[in-house]
Amino acid sequence: MEPTRAGALADGLLTLVERERPRVVEVGIGRETAVAAALAERGCPVVATDVYERETPDGVRFARDDVTTPALDVYAEAAVVYALNCPPELHRPLRAVARDVDAACAFTTLGGDPPAVPVERRTVGPETLYVARPR
Repeated sequence: MEPTRAGALADGLLTLVERERPRVVEVGIGRETAVAAALAERGCPVVATDVYERETPDGVRFARDDVTTPALDVYAEAAVVYALNCPPELHRPLRAVARDVDAACAFTTLGGDPPAVPVERRTVGPETLYVARPR
C-alpha cells in the first residue's frame, strides 16, 4: 500500500479514536503493515493480530489471535478494532469483537465485496472506510 493511502486510512481511523482510550487493534495484519505503522507514527498505540506469526513495524505490538474465536483480552481497552481488505465472512466476527469490548468497528473490503453488516461509508483519500453501525 502506498504511503498516501496508508496515511489517509490512518487519519480516517484516528477520527474514531477516543482520547481516554487511544489504542487500536488491527485484525489480520498479514504482510501489509503500512496503516499500522502510520498509526504508530502518529502516536497511537497499535496491537496487530493474525492467525499466523507476523513481523510488525516499530511501535506495533503483535498478538496471535483468530477473530472468529477471539481472546478478548487482546482487544480490551481498544477504541477501534479494524481490518483491511476484510472478506465478508469476517465482517460479523469483527463487529462482534468490537461490540464485546465496546469499541468502534471499521474495515475496508477487497473492492467488489459489499459489507455484510450495516455500515456508514466514509471516503478517506482513495479508499472507502466502512464503520459498522452500533447496535
